[in-house]
Amino acid sequence: MSGLPLDATAVSEPQRVRPKRPARRTAALVPIVSTATVLACLGLWAVATHIGWIKPLFLPPPEAILSALGQAWNGDLDGAPLGIHVRDSLMRVLGAFGLATLLGIPAGLAMGTSRIARGILDPLIEFYRPLPPLAYLPLMIIWFGIGEVSKVLLIVLACFAPVALATRSGVLSASADQINAARALGASRAQVLRYVVLPAALPEILIGLRIGMGVGWTTLVAAEMVAAQAGLGQLVLNASNFLRTDVVVMGILLIGLFATLFEIGLRQLERVLVPWKGKA
Repeated sequence: MSGLPLDATAVSEPQRVRPKRPARRTAALVPIVSTATVLACLGLWAVATHIGWIKPLFLPPPEAILSALGQAWNGDLDGAPLGIHVRDSLMRVLGAFGLATLLGIPAGLAMGTSRIARGILDPLIEFYRPLPPLAYLPLMIIWFGIGEVSKVLLIVLACFAPVALATRSGVLSASADQINAARALGASRAQVLRYVVLPAALPEILIGLRIGMGVGWTTLVAAEMVAAQAGLGQLVLNASNFLRTDVVVMGILLIGLFATLFEIGLRQLERVLVPWKGKA
């Protein structure tokens, strides 16, 4: 009796574990809450503008935005239909993003696998990465003019740094045990890079692509506000000069819509390429 605790039955009984909420049920709440939040914001916007809490000059009602969308679609605002503005913006950002991806992933792989490449590229990238793209936009215009080359190169530089640094981080996070096991089995350096290092770095690479696309889209709109004949940024800038708040809000909503579509597309790509992420 001296060696037993006061409540021996409490020790022998198995502890009751509270059942965990199913992950699927919890995940299903996210789109419901998001939809409810968006609808609540739209409802508050409509009520505030119709009651008169906010003047139309500062925030037009939703129907004014729809009217501005119709005018922009027909080309009644500045002579160019809305499709031309959207087409030019998408061509600039997608072309620059593709070029930044083709350059950034090999650069990141080189920095992650070679100390010499890291010593060459790392200080250059870390120097210009914190700089706002608009800071060196005038230099791009001086060097390459006000045409498409300066805007595309500006977006390439904005997208390149996140992609390259994320790739380098993914390469450095590869398991040393897997690399040594592949080498012990006779794998060459190229095979180790292709079958071990690259799959291990792929989740980080996709995160870098998502960040790069967001930065590139923001840079595109800023560049179009400075030097462009057509584009969503130019459309918003022209509307602000004439105090067309409805067109400005319409352009902002379109810019945010395309940014959301890009994010959703890259997330779906991430689910397809790295289905194991978050399930380990």
